[in-house]
Amino acid sequence: MDKIIGLGNALVDVLATLEDDTLLEEMGLPKGSMQLIDDAKLQQINTRFSQMKTHQATGGSAGNAILGLACLGAGTGFIGKIGNDHFGDFFRNNLQKNDIEDKLLISEQLPSGVASTFISPDGERTFGTYLGAAASLRAEELTLDMFKGYAYLFIEGYLVQDHEMILHAIELAKEAGLQICLDMASYNIVANDMEFFSLLINKYVDIVFANEEEAKAFTGKEPKEALGVIAKKCSIAIVKVGAEGSYIRKGTEEIKVSAIPVEKVVDTTGAGDYFASGFLYGLTCGYSLEKCAKIGSILSGNVIQVIGTSMPQERWDEIKLNINRILAE
Repeated sequence: MDKIIGLGNALVDVLATLEDDTLLEEMGLPKGSMQLIDDAKLQQINTRFSQMKTHQATGGSAGNAILGLACLGAGTGFIGKIGNDHFGDFFRNNLQKNDIEDKLLISEQLPSGVASTFISPDGERTFGTYLGAAASLRAEELTLDMFKGYAYLFIEGYLVQDHEMILHAIELAKEAGLQICLDMASYNIVANDMEFFSLLINKYVDIVFANEEEAKAFTGKEPKEALGVIAKKCSIAIVKVGAEGSYIRKGTEEIKVSAIPVEKVVDTTGAGDYFASGFLYGLTCGYSLEKCAKIGSILSGNVIQVIGTSMPQERWDEIKLNINRILAE
């Protein structure tokens, strides 16, 4: 089975469930978005969180996707940067506990990144992200050895603030023979850096994951049309449409796969990341596009039924049984 390495913001999610969306307005966070915040805003959020019940989990888009792959038994690694602190230790321990090859770098100057995650009553999540050490990873810190032995590099779109680092990572990965997977990450990030996203997808990226808002921000079109536009620029394009499922296109082959039925959505954090986990797991095993997407749907449908992105072993056992049923069809 092929191995996958993730490159992303090493973040710890601190999650809180809201009774209504008033707090989002107070904090100036548009519902459903990912906003970067400074020290002052982080302190403001922490003050409110100290009066609420919160849950801690490793996060970051690529980190989530790699964790999902590792829980399915895929060979994985992760490149990111943490601070020399409690949150950094928490992130590293979680990698090691899940047999993910740890390629973390440490910043002595900055604290680890934290994503304050607000879960609305409808399960929609809003992030106030303090990047800290996570955003201090630089091009010159990456080495060719980090990418050797892997078949795919999974990059999150949240990293695009450092163009030089992303391009150097891709150059090294290509030199080591890897295919490049990009998750677009958030509609506002795509809209703010269109030129760079266009360069990446036109020139370097093999597999693109986008949800309908990100696909629209990139192409100006609705999901099905957006899929066609993106698919012309890369090998495989995936546009996720939430409860409606996903569209996948590779060359002239196009399919739509339904989402699994879910009675109650608890928290949508990680839904897209876990879809990518399942899809890429199928790809590394050599399954058809349809089976890859169905595995993605199983994972995303399960993670939205828990708070955060950590699922108990019993749920993973159930997920694996469901995957085996799909493979037997």
